[in-house]
Amino acid sequence: MSTQQQIELEEPFVRVDVATAKRMIENGEVQVIDVREPDEYARGHIPGVTLVPLNTLLARPRDFLKRDHVMFVCAVGQRSAVACEMAAAIGLEHIYNLEGGTTAWEKAGFPLET
Repeated sequence: MSTQQQIELEEPFVRVDVATAKRMIENGEVQVIDVREPDEYARGHIPGVTLVPLNTLLARPRDFLKRDHVMFVCAVGQRSAVACEMAAAIGLEHIYNLEGGTTAWEKAGFPLET
């Protein structure tokens, strides 16, 4: 594989596990955006996150992404990966995806708000 092909395959964001995410959130290192739908968010979300459903974010990313150092979360990590790609497309450089999403967060025994 050429260097160019390797670069193209590299994701423009960092995948983080729940323990790393929790530390980053507690240290105030990131803004956390939950890209799930309102009904999912209402059933339980990571404390302090901002809800911006994925379709809303994709339609108007610059309305919501005002700073770098953003972590995206969804249910399992797929929609948040799409959000990460959008953030990179508008020029953000420090972007994080919570692997396993809210599901992994809850399974790790970390708190959720309703």
